[in-house]
Amino acid sequence: MKWFFSLILLVITADQLTKKLAVAYLKNKAQSISIIPDLFSLTYAENRGIAFGLEFAPPAVLFLMTALITAVVLFYVLKSKNRTPLFLVPFALITGGGIGNMIDRITIGRVVDFLYFDLYNGHIFGFYLSLWPIFNVADSAISVGACLLILFHHKLFPDGTLASTTDVR
Repeated sequence: MKWFFSLILLVITADQLTKKLAVAYLKNKAQSISIIPDLFSLTYAENRGIAFGLEFAPPAVLFLMTALITAVVLFYVLKSKNRTPLFLVPFALITGGGIGNMIDRITIGRVVDFLYFDLYNGHIFGFYLSLWPIFNVADSAISVGACLLILFHHKLFPDGTLASTTDVR
């Protein structure tokens, strides 16, 4: 469990450090810093919503939702007897990312984003479309953790445990 909490702290530290660098070097710049021309750049943005900039509730509600989800994930992991890396890594990534973004919501009232993949920007059928939003390290950790849970679902949560309790005939 020690490395579970170490991974959470690593995600939080990497997220907060990179956001501080983004504020220091990108916030007052009029343009982005291109890393791979026409594909990847560092572009400063602030986001009051959740993933992909969706705003469906006031900031206080989003903070409370994030705090509740993070607490539930931590409670679940601590109560679980599964201590395999395959089980703990996804939950550590999700928890660390959630806490990283909560720190922004507490300190500045919004989340700092700065990583941008320019997969497509343009008009389709008269509507402007950007295929990928600007994101941050915390968003990446949450996304990777969720993908790991999906990819390894059958190894993490074997069918036998669910089938015995939900067998309806």
